[in-house]
Amino acid sequence: MDFVLSGAAACGACLFTNPLEVVKTRMQLQGELQSRGSYQVYYRNVFHAFYTIGKVDGLSGLQKGLAPGLVYQFFMNGVRLGSYAIIESSGYIHTNGRVSAAKTTAAGAVAGVVGAVMGSPVYLVKTHLQSQSTSCIAVGHQYKHQGMVHALTAIYRQHGILGLWRGSSAAVPRVSVGSAAQLSTFSSAKELVIDLQVFPKNSWLVALSAGMISSVVVVLAMTPFDVVSTRLYNQPVDQLGKGQLYKGFADCFTKTLRKEGLMGLYKGLGASYFRLGPHTILSLFFWDELRKLYQQVR
Repeated sequence: MDFVLSGAAACGACLFTNPLEVVKTRMQLQGELQSRGSYQVYYRNVFHAFYTIGKVDGLSGLQKGLAPGLVYQFFMNGVRLGSYAIIESSGYIHTNGRVSAAKTTAAGAVAGVVGAVMGSPVYLVKTHLQSQSTSCIAVGHQYKHQGMVHALTAIYRQHGILGLWRGSSAAVPRVSVGSAAQLSTFSSAKELVIDLQVFPKNSWLVALSAGMISSVVVVLAMTPFDVVSTRLYNQPVDQLGKGQLYKGFADCFTKTLRKEGLMGLYKGLGASYFRLGPHTILSLFFWDELRKLYQQVR
């Protein structure tokens, strides 16, 4: 039940934050491997990107990749948060009755790796679909998928089962770093809010406050890995399924840093916060509340 509740919580958050994921993906691919000022800027900031995508691709363009997004959130976060809930309920993350920062970080990272590997094929498809746009505002490589099932089938036919896990070398560090930052800060922040007695112990505001604190840490820690992950997943590949721009995580990281500077790794930071921030707050809030509800019903 922990896995189901965790997946349902993540899907609830995804319905609200998917348009922000589309904006974030486009901004991270804009000016790929080009120095500042040498490329046309289609998306000046988060709000301009929202307006541009809505105007050119229509409102449906802002919900591109929703189906794989929901599937990814259910399975990846179901496994990730479900695993963490089991570890938490076993008492592992506590030392002398207090939350241990080292243990929550380790538990969050392990749970994240498991979830990232399982959800990688659907995340690959989600990235392809969200980067697809009308040619006048297109950024990054443009795939021609007609939907989630079509994309999964096409990739499998061209590159086999291993082709579906292309880019997972970036997904593992991305999710493990993000998961470790998210879950450790959420548990610690929740304990801090309770200790300060800002809200009643069982109030929904405790989880909401802890989620808001956690989201800031997650975005700062995760954005460079998120940029690399988006680019590895979206890059064009040859007949053998090998990337034509990057050889792997380290190659993408160093090329981006060399060509675009440190800010290249933080492209779409505003979009990342607007997307990851609410998603972190909502998913952790839904997760905490659903678990409490389940405990009451049981």
